[in-house]
Amino acid sequence: MMHRRHLLLAPAALLAAPALLPAALAQGSFPNRPIRLIVAFPAGGPTDVLARVIGERMATELGQPVVIENRGGANGNIAAEAVSKLDPDGYALLYNTSSIAISRALYKRLAYDVQRDLVPVALTAAAPSLLVVNPQQPARNAAEFASWAKANSGKISYSSGGVGNISHLQAYMLMRNLGAEAVHVPYRGTAAALTDVAAGNVQFMIDAFNTALPLAREGRVRAIAVTTNRRSAQLPDIPTLAETGLMPPGFDLGIWQGIMAPARTPPEVVARLNQAVNAALRDPGVAARVDQMGAWPTGGSPADYKTYLDAELALWARVVPETGASEE
Repeated sequence: MMHRRHLLLAPAALLAAPALLPAALAQGSFPNRPIRLIVAFPAGGPTDVLARVIGERMATELGQPVVIENRGGANGNIAAEAVSKLDPDGYALLYNTSSIAISRALYKRLAYDVQRDLVPVALTAAAPSLLVVNPQQPARNAAEFASWAKANSGKISYSSGGVGNISHLQAYMLMRNLGAEAVHVPYRGTAAALTDVAAGNVQFMIDAFNTALPLAREGRVRAIAVTTNRRSAQLPDIPTLAETGLMPPGFDLGIWQGIMAPARTPPEVVARLNQAVNAALRDPGVAARVDQMGAWPTGGSPADYKTYLDAELALWARVVPETGASEE
């Protein structure tokens, strides 16, 4: 039985200010020119939106523009590789998602190593995924979903955003824990996958909360549970997988975002950037925007992020090979 119990850390602890910075930085020696925040996904998506909201507030804190640069592709690896090769001076940063932890287990060859070539600055936000079913299916709650899945083991199907996508891996873990089987139907992206759940071409899916929420509110899909160990304020009546018993107590598997810098970036520069991220996440306007997207601010120290990332890497190193998913 697979489950996980680590972070998401308490917001009050995560958003606490870091230790006092060296005097030179406190006097403003860094930064003295614009900072590039390289987003690992295309413009207009939820990752890009949050990066821009946080980057704008970071700019106010740092006294320099934070310029967003989108480099999508290869599950975020194009941007990660690019940043890993840039000067470690704090003027070019990576805005990444949880895909960076999956990639090392999924891809046979990567031109960078996330633990060797990048250094954590701060987690920025986390959100649940949402287990949804086609509304014509009999499952109206978690208990009914479990009974239905077991009674129809091998006969039902679930969609995902692609082989090795987190929507694939989350559903795989759920079905394994239930002791049931379902046919995996991968799509090129989660939008089409979710549309086909609504149409009844597949029976269920676990999708990112912010994309599944509108269809759930419209009644086009039925929400069953969230994947994190806390409920979402956007759907407060929808329980967690752990609460329902579909997954073990303490199970916590959300989608998260963070900021990283090239390895060997001076610790005092990382600390200054971390301070700016935490200040941004404490801003009520930023917090409201994050909440609107069904997520919550995380923040914390670079060490917090490292601990979290290491646990994610270990998790997916176990799960991905079990699914047989692999990319060149």
